Amino acid sequence: MSRSERLLRLMQVLRRYRQPVSAESLAEELGVSVRSIYRDVQTLRGQGASIEGEAGVGYLLRPGFLLPPLMFSDEELEAMVLGLRLATEHGDEGLGRACVDVVAKLRAVLPRDLRSLVDDVSLLAGPARQRPPDGVNLALVRRSIREHHKALIHYADPHGARSTRTIWPLGLAFFERARVVISWCETRQDFRNFRTDRITSWTPLSERIGRPRATLLREWRSRESIPEPQPG
Repeated sequence: MSRSERLLRLMQVLRRYRQPVSAESLAEELGVSVRSIYRDVQTLRGQGASIEGEAGVGYLLRPGFLLPPLMFSDEELEAMVLGLRLATEHGDEGLGRACVDVVAKLRAVLPRDLRSLVDDVSLLAGPARQRPPDGVNLALVRRSIREHHKALIHYADPHGARSTRTIWPLGLAFFERARVVISWCETRQDFRNFRTDRITSWTPLSERIGRPRATLLREWRSRESIPEPQPG
């Protein structure tokens, strides 16, 4: 276990206690020596943690202290790196560039032992080879979703029939064979899923969607489970 991970776990253990806990108990739970607990408590105090008590009495963490946001366990870092690699392979070009930037920022601010772990993560993301090209710029789609704005789209169904729809974009799903915009369709007055390779144009509208996006997504999840993209 790296020292950074041990500090994180020590904080998590201390948060569970309402009364002072001995260094011996902490050492037994974390699988380290009592001397290591003494050193780690001093390190956390130096980072601003309000830990009361002393050797032979016990330690109590006062509420209000948050660890710096870049204190991660080994598995948390592995999960992040794998997620970034998957987003690079299966996301759009803009997301791919963002992932590269995120990794660079992580490496710049992480402690040395965690920085080397980022470089050594051996969890790989396979390439997406079967998916047809998108018909629209997905950066526009993601912006409409973030800003809770409606969009006007031109869409071709699997048989080639074309239609114009005003939709409330709620989410963007990434599948191996397609990307899908999860939406509320004003034409159908129901939820519809539109494949991005069949959307021929996307015009963001200034009008906001008619209901909270989180509420609509909960309704969509309660009604649908889509292992593969469904047509609009």
